Amino acid sequence: MSSPQAMIFDMDGTLFQTETLLIPAYHRVFDRLREEGLYEGPTPPEERILSSLGMLLEDIWNRVMPDASLEAKKRADVLLLEEELSGLLQGDSKLYPEVANTLQQLHAQGIKLFVASNGLERYVQGVADAHGITPWFDGLYSAGGYQTETKVDLVRILMKEHQLEHAWMIGDRSSDVEAGKKNGLTVVGCMYAGFGDNQELDGADHFINHFADLFVLAASHSAGK
Repeated sequence: MSSPQAMIFDMDGTLFQTETLLIPAYHRVFDRLREEGLYEGPTPPEERILSSLGMLLEDIWNRVMPDASLEAKKRADVLLLEEELSGLLQGDSKLYPEVANTLQQLHAQGIKLFVASNGLERYVQGVADAHGITPWFDGLYSAGGYQTETKVDLVRILMKEHQLEHAWMIGDRSSDVEAGKKNGLTVVGCMYAGFGDNQELDGADHFINHFADLFVLAASHSAGK
């Protein structure tokens, strides 16, 4: 594994402690859906949406509330973004420990940094802006912004637009492993989020238990190239 020209990060479960923003927003969404007559019954278990992180929104709602109407699912898209953007303004959400410092160090080393997320464009941008990490990135790519059906396609677009020849894909879900492998990238699996099962990161080239381990990993391969 050679020193990377660039690093491409998933957002949820990799940079961002999603549950700190998502869980309060999730409950407010279902409160509003019930108020609007689009959903009946109790809010589905939190585990359903947490285990769906990394999926496209359409797939998330099909998993969270499979029997709900299409109207309810589309409305949930709108409401979740509203509630999450509102939550970001309140300042209660968190990055994982050492994310900001590590990104700053990697950027200072001349490594190009990107985000590739299956989330909506305003959400991805909003998280980065709210936590002050936007200046260290060369690009924030989202499925919502590029209308891609898979993260494989999103990363392919990113690589082409920035003429990248070798990069690391860093994430916590099987979609990150797939996106990296199908684009010929080295994959670093993040073990600290705990949203997926034990098989999520099968096929990753390396694993980290803390985000700061990434800087050590990059430095060791830079020294060994």
